[in-house]
Amino acid sequence: MEERPVSEEKQDYLPLSLVYQSPDLVAINKPHGLLVHRSPIASDASEFAVQLLRDQLGQRVYPVHRLDRKTGGVLLFALDEAMNATMQTLFMDGGVQKTYLAIVRGYTDDYQEIDYPLRRDDGVVQDAFTVLKTLRRTEVPLPLGKHETSRYSLVELTPTTGRMHQLRKHMAHIFHPIIGDRPHGCNKQNRLFKGRFGMDTMLLHATQIQFQHPRTAEKITITAPLQLEFERMLEMLFEDKMAKLA
Repeated sequence: MEERPVSEEKQDYLPLSLVYQSPDLVAINKPHGLLVHRSPIASDASEFAVQLLRDQLGQRVYPVHRLDRKTGGVLLFALDEAMNATMQTLFMDGGVQKTYLAIVRGYTDDYQEIDYPLRRDDGVVQDAFTVLKTLRRTEVPLPLGKHETSRYSLVELTPTTGRMHQLRKHMAHIFHPIIGDRPHGCNKQNRLFKGRFGMDTMLLHATQIQFQHPRTAEKITITAPLQLEFERMLEMLFEDKMAKLA
């Protein structure tokens, strides 16, 4: 397989991929590297999901939750202020089930509950709970340090709380950091993936959200397919492609 470098900063994000649309809600498959909205801590960015989607739809949009810049997947917007307030409350009250996929360092347990409080920047400690299920494991001929091979796991992560960087911090806490994560990940692994594969995307994807529509009471399930860089690494690591690199 050809090893092609991908630069998140040079991606063409348009048109944004819509994965759900109704009269009052719309969801996109947010690309890795795209900020949800303008932020003073990311002065290098010139494109934002809010503005791009507004221009694409020709109307104002309201992000009802957040995804990290380097996280891809389902990102939900309201199309009016009332629905925005309602959906934000639904998220805060735990009325939205979120499911993520991640590729992490090492072999994870089949099932694990991570109950580990997290400290905010202002010092406040908050409860944080994540359920982990291991979907696949792999060992590939990538030497690193004293090890002749490297081990990775594909995991499904279901957070029942919504703390900032919760999944990233929880995976680092159990010593299975997400590949491509900075600053919570493993710098040696990140350098390995960037140098060997030209890959500096964080391999964390918001694959699905589920909730009861507050106006219609319909059960809504929104899914977002994996994006190209995640698919490339999934195939490289888990589909026996690494044998070509031995």
